[in-house]
Amino acid sequence: MCRTNRFITFLLCAMGLVSLANCGPSSESTAAQEVVTKETVEEWMTELSNWGRWGETDELGATNLITAEKRLQAASLVKQGISVSLAHDMMTETTVDNPTPFELEMTTSGADATPEFPFCVDRFSILYHGFGSTHLDAICHMFHNGKMFNGHSKEEVTKDGARRYSIHHMMNGIMTRGILMDIPRLKGVPYLEPGTAIHPEDLEAWEAKAGLKVQRGDAVFINTGRWKLRDERGPWNIAENSAGLYASCARWLKQRDVAILGSDAAGDVIPSGVDGAPLPIHRLVLVAMGMPIFDNCDLGAVSDEAARQDRWEFLLTAAPIRVVGGTGSPLNPIATF
Repeated sequence: MCRTNRFITFLLCAMGLVSLANCGPSSESTAAQEVVTKETVEEWMTELSNWGRWGETDELGATNLITAEKRLQAASLVKQGISVSLAHDMMTETTVDNPTPFELEMTTSGADATPEFPFCVDRFSILYHGFGSTHLDAICHMFHNGKMFNGHSKEEVTKDGARRYSIHHMMNGIMTRGILMDIPRLKGVPYLEPGTAIHPEDLEAWEAKAGLKVQRGDAVFINTGRWKLRDERGPWNIAENSAGLYASCARWLKQRDVAILGSDAAGDVIPSGVDGAPLPIHRLVLVAMGMPIFDNCDLGAVSDEAARQDRWEFLLTAAPIRVVGGTGSPLNPIATF
């Protein structure tokens, strides 16, 4: 199967649009405190909506919540000058969780260098959406009933790129207060089992344990221990079975006015546990709230540093690639303590 077809199949599996070998939620994911249905998600698409909040010409969505005052607050969190990457190494092997690997081609190596051209040169190729590469989903990345955020039609994303809400509108970068919500540490386990659902009660329990509260304009990162689990057991089809947020967490994120959501997978628990509504967190966050999403972050190192300092907030900085019309960007978010 060609790379493009593999990627399409991969995304269809993730979105629940093709049959899955294991479509039932794990036993741990059935302990929801609130049962969400497809009808609930539809109601929340309106109830939790930020459409019109920043005007018809807006291009930043929920990142409008990252004000100059918010950036100053975030900068004040730097006490020791210790920086930690939140990205995973680019994976160059084809695996079940990374069917379209990163490609590095050396066009000129050391063996090719000459006194006249004393350089090495390489070319990158990456199809970053999916579960392999750390990236930021632009607001235009997803549609609901043919609409993206603020009611703009899917027709505004053409073969030439996105005309609205593309990644290049985030050209000035992201600088805000980052919050790590370390759910394995909350539950006293090294990682969450695939299919484990995280509920609002878990998020509030973590706030109490960490001694902080998520505030307007924050970037919230959900650690499930995905990469630690992968290191121990090997890759698995994360598009079919992944720990993550249950749909009811969308309302919690809106109530706190979060600016950006991040996780070490795709944010959603998979399967979603909501019949007929795959990836409800993605759908509600991107389309209803206009909130960009960091996918596939590696939160192990920042978890270790935060635990060492007993401090779960930090200055978050990130700079998406400035691609006009892009639906997202691979990038390397940085936490600075």
